[in-house]
Amino acid sequence: MTKTGADYAWFEDEFPGIAEAYCFTLVRGLSPAGLVSRLEGRPAAPLQGIAAVVDAAFAQYDLEDRDRQLVAMTTLGTWTLLIEPNGYLGVTEERALPASAGTTWVSHFVNVNAVGTFLWAEDQALRLCFDPMFPEGRRGTTPDELLDVMQRIGFHFDADDPKTDLSSPAAFALAEHLTGVAITPTLLQDTTFTCATVQIR
Repeated sequence: MTKTGADYAWFEDEFPGIAEAYCFTLVRGLSPAGLVSRLEGRPAAPLQGIAAVVDAAFAQYDLEDRDRQLVAMTTLGTWTLLIEPNGYLGVTEERALPASAGTTWVSHFVNVNAVGTFLWAEDQALRLCFDPMFPEGRRGTTPDELLDVMQRIGFHFDADDPKTDLSSPAAFALAEHLTGVAITPTLLQDTTFTCATVQIR
């Protein structure tokens, strides 16, 4: 059964250090090392738990004129999860689409200004892209393929403001629908992540 945005409401409550600004990406069939290679990254020391990743990512901003960012990765079945605290590489089309060659790329992002993006690509083709707060503004080669799923998950399509904004949690649920990979509190707290730094400009 497809999860809804309400099933991911815990993220903002339990992980406020990253919930304000993040990018989560799932890439099928690539190892963390393979993904780092596609992104022309440099390996960094592994880190346990998302709190340590967030601390290291913000420390990285004070180095090298802020032209690199720290990313954290782990393997989940046939997928690699890429986490960027305060990053957006996963939804940057000029980086994500080439890196999606031969695979599936599902990414969602939000920043401190509540600007967000959901991006689904297959083998360098943009299947779907939209702002989770404004799901009516979809684009891509198959912008309506997931419309029924999006409505069930809880994206808000009505003109009136929602009682509770579940746009960001709904993006997690849509990513799980596409990949079969669930993000859980235990995963974020207990995983020892493979880390790297990547060029951001």
